[in-house]
Amino acid sequence: MDIVVLGIHLGKNSCSLAGLDASGRVVLRRRMRRSSVEGFVNGLGRCIVAMEACCGAHHLGRVFAAQGHEVRLMSPEYVRPSVLFSEGKQCSHRQVESISYN
Repeated sequence: MDIVVLGIHLGKNSCSLAGLDASGRVVLRRRMRRSSVEGFVNGLGRCIVAMEACCGAHHLGRVFAAQGHEVRLMSPEYVRPSVLFSEGKQCSHRQVESISYN
């Protein structure tokens, strides 16, 4: 599994991750606790890490840049809004994929 772009959607307690290969195909979809994201990304090869800009993203961006990854933060207005289910719950795996493609 060779991940070229890793998109991360940061939540309060958990994060959604989507990894894309060189052809733009999703090869990884994972949800994990926020505390374990640093260790997981450290185990990956060098890649582009894309996140929606927020205070937590800036901190993680500095950590990932120190690990050798290229970090891209984007303004929340450019991230495609979440697809909502009928109950009004957010679909974060779709949102993290849209972060990866941007």
